[in-house]
Amino acid sequence: MSEAMRLVVEDLGNRPYADAYQDQAHRHEEVLASRDGRQALGYILLVEHPPVVTISRRASSKDHLLATPALLASRGVEVCETDRGGDITYHGPGQLVAYPILDLNRLKLGIHAYMRLLEETVIRTLAAYAIAGQRDTTATGVWVDRAGTLAKVAAMGVRVRRWVSMHGLALNVAPRMEDFQLIVPCGLAGRPVTCMRDLLGSAPDMASVKATLVSELTGLIREAERAADAKVADAKNEATPLT
Repeated sequence: MSEAMRLVVEDLGNRPYADAYQDQAHRHEEVLASRDGRQALGYILLVEHPPVVTISRRASSKDHLLATPALLASRGVEVCETDRGGDITYHGPGQLVAYPILDLNRLKLGIHAYMRLLEETVIRTLAAYAIAGQRDTTATGVWVDRAGTLAKVAAMGVRVRRWVSMHGLALNVAPRMEDFQLIVPCGLAGRPVTCMRDLLGSAPDMASVKATLVSELTGLIREAERAADAKVADAKNEATPLT
């Protein structure tokens, strides 16, 4: 049985996107270093960003920024390039962003399985508030059915370097929803976006949502860890010659 992964949860508060990226990069290096015989380590960083549009390096992403520089300035919205996957996304106060910095080798998770883990985290978090979140087979993220139309309530975008994850998920709790009109969210034209406040009729307590999401995410990481340990144990048993 390998050593249990030590998970550290850090709430960064309200932090500019570039600063939070540096926090991610530092934690990424620490997780990589933990592979060298030291205690297995992972981080879950929580943050709310000041209003910002993040644009991936995908060639078409810049085409999905609809607002002029003047309009962005009037709304106080920054624009940042990002190295995560996906397309274009808005972040702002009232949106809960979680950046898990995890050794996916240790958890024996491929990228597809890891993305499903993030989606399941949000689905379980929403269920705690009697919101039925679901997947869309055509698009990453978590969605809710509004009168027969799927609306996105949480976006996902990750980067994996040396099999340690960065970036993560953004759950719309009670953000300034009109700012999503500045972009084509995630590059998906005609797909509506919603938030927990609009679905519930009032905004849930952010601290409560954070606690629920951390509990669900931690639980799923531990499930993956136990499954990974079981695979290693099975492989060792198969390799042990009978005497």
